[in-house]
Amino acid sequence: MNLELREKFDAVIQRVEKARIRRSEHHIVQIVAVTKYVSEKEIQELYELGQRAFGESRVQDLKAKSEALSDLPIEWHFIGRLQKNKINHLIDLEPWLMHSLDSLELALEIDKRLEKKGKKMDCLLQINSAKEPTKAGIEPEMAYDTYLKIIEETKHINLQGVMTIGAHTEDKDVIKKSFETTYKIYEALKPHGAEICSMGMSNDFELAIECGSNMVRIGSLFFN
Repeated sequence: MNLELREKFDAVIQRVEKARIRRSEHHIVQIVAVTKYVSEKEIQELYELGQRAFGESRVQDLKAKSEALSDLPIEWHFIGRLQKNKINHLIDLEPWLMHSLDSLELALEIDKRLEKKGKKMDCLLQINSAKEPTKAGIEPEMAYDTYLKIIEETKHINLQGVMTIGAHTEDKDVIKKSFETTYKIYEALKPHGAEICSMGMSNDFELAIECGSNMVRIGSLFFN
């Protein structure tokens, strides 16, 4: 057993647990392990420690790793930007959840391809709550209406909630504000079936959980 990985895994679990309890004893948080630069062996070792959800940001890597580890019932998440020429490939991989649905246009395109293949896909709407030009996602002011439009105009996409990446800054207040903005949108969308609020990564997940996140994406704390 990889003792160093076990120590890292336990440390992350404890930090998630403390942040979760600061939010509420009843708050439940799922960890998605981001395996972008990680070998199949390391994924298997983390799986053996009890981790079940793993996230990849490139379709070709998701394909290679999910095929290599097909004997394990891993819950694969797609967390990267999706190019239109990769849509069919992603659909064929049947991810558990696609985190990065970042426009109505992309939703309509995915829906068309899903219809042709007779499949459905669970997705999260990505919101650019920090309004950073380098980030994908819907502007927060447009997010509520876009979410409802996707529900209305697609038949094969099951929207499960929202995702955001915290503001890229050292200023905790600015990061917190980007999380709070997303959480307010999530709350407004709960009557429309939103169940997942995915926000927080290795450097800011505790703050995200305290702001209401129920899904965090953690990579470097496990594998660096």
